[in-house]
Amino acid sequence: MRLKISKPILQVALDVLELDVAVRIARSAVRGGVDWIEAGTPLIKSEGIKAVRVLSDMFRDHYVVADMKTMDTGALEAELAIKNGARVVTVMGLAPDETILGMVEKAKSSGAYVMADLMNVEDIIRRSRELEDLGVDIVCIHLGIDQQRKMKIDFNTVKELSESVNIPVAVAGGLNKSTAPLAVKAGARVIIVGGSITKAPDPEAATREIKISMDEAYEEP
Repeated sequence: MRLKISKPILQVALDVLELDVAVRIARSAVRGGVDWIEAGTPLIKSEGIKAVRVLSDMFRDHYVVADMKTMDTGALEAELAIKNGARVVTVMGLAPDETILGMVEKAKSSGAYVMADLMNVEDIIRRSRELEDLGVDIVCIHLGIDQQRKMKIDFNTVKELSESVNIPVAVAGGLNKSTAPLAVKAGARVIIVGGSITKAPDPEAATREIKISMDEAYEEP
C-alpha cells in the first residue's frame, strides 16, 4: 500500500552525534508539534542502530525515520533499521535499481516505507519517475549541509517535481520558518528541518513556529 500524505508533515532531522542530545531535542520537538523524528546519518554512525531503537521506543506515536543513505545492500540495511523500529528508511536515488528494489521489497513486507534521497541526481524528474515505478514511497529533494554554504533550495524545481510524480515529495536543506512555507506552497508534503530546530536555543518554540508557518501556508486541494 502506498503512503498517502495530505496535510504536510514536519520531520526533525537529528543530525547530532550524541544520543542523549538527540533524545532531548526530540522531546522538545514533540512538544512543539513535530510529526516525524529522524535518526540522522551522523547520529546512526556515531551511536549505531541503537539510536533508531531508542527513539522508536520513546516516541511510539511518531514515525521514526532511519536516514541510512543506503547505496548497497538495500534489503539488509532496510531489515536492520526496520527491526529496530524505523517506519521509514532512506536510500540514495543514485543507488542501483537492484539496491532500491531490495529495500522496497523488504520495507513492503514489513509495513515500512522507503524515501529516496535525490542528492546529486542530475535529472531529478526522470529519476523520480523511475523511483516511483520501482515502488519508492517518497522522493526527497535534498541540499546537503556542505552544499548549503553556496546553494539554496530551488522551489520551482520542488513544484515541478510535485506535479510530475504521484508520490509525496520531501524537501530538506536549510529550511526554517521562512522557507518551510515556500516548500509547502510548492507542493512538498514532508518538510525536513535540521539546524533550525536542533541548534535553536528553544527547540520546542522553534518547532512550533515552523509548524504554524507550514499550516498557514497549506491550502486544502
